[in-house]
Amino acid sequence: MNTKLIFGFIAMLLLFPVTTKSQNLPSGNSVAEKTFAKDDGISVSRKLTMELKDKRGKVRIRETISLRKYFNKEKRLAIFYLTPTSVKGTAFLTFDYPDASKDDDQWLYMPALRKTRRISAANRGDYFLGTDLTYEDIRLETRISREDYNYKTLGKENIDGHSCYVVEGVPKNQKIAKELGYSKVKYWVDADVWMLRKADSWDAAGNHLKTVKISDIKKIQSIWTYHHILVKNHKTKHETIFRFTDIDYQKTLSDDLFTEEALVNGF
Repeated sequence: MNTKLIFGFIAMLLLFPVTTKSQNLPSGNSVAEKTFAKDDGISVSRKLTMELKDKRGKVRIRETISLRKYFNKEKRLAIFYLTPTSVKGTAFLTFDYPDASKDDDQWLYMPALRKTRRISAANRGDYFLGTDLTYEDIRLETRISREDYNYKTLGKENIDGHSCYVVEGVPKNQKIAKELGYSKVKYWVDADVWMLRKADSWDAAGNHLKTVKISDIKKIQSIWTYHHILVKNHKTKHETIFRFTDIDYQKTLSDDLFTEEALVNGF
């Protein structure tokens, strides 16, 4: 090959790096924003079955009703436990405020104590009622936090045949890292429907802590909806499966269901 042609080709690569694939990837922050921008409907009612499996293989089943409703831009989520008897009447409520500077409000009602406990922001990294998701995970509903991490987009990979953007996040400061319990996270977000399909997290010591896989994503009443979440805790060898059924975005939900009083009164 002509030497001049070789040097000319190298010079083009040096002069025009903007044509490289990495330049076409969206920023991690924009990917996070996209997970919030997707249509979630005004409200939704669904049956949520939780399957908790310990390292010995013992399985416990929890059946709940999960409700979510938007009050203008404020999102409220309520979960009412139906079975078994040992947890029946337990209820959880969260107010997710659009103002990032305002801490979200969360309450947990325990019928055995006949008391409603407020969940502080400092406890948002605690595990939610024996599952392998945290209070913060439950609040986000498989979306990606827009405030807690510094992100970078690593590339694109396929998850279960779906093209996903791979985004890595590091907590913005030690306070956030302590609250969440993570030193690093990694997300795989579907490039077509902007929904999370997989997530990995690492604990404060840098050890691989959890893997979350989200599957059976399909349209319900014209809204893309997840039906199955599998969470594996690599440290405790505990697993949780969340199954969503009887999903209805058109059912009328009273505002009264999203109050502290409703936690006590039940669904």
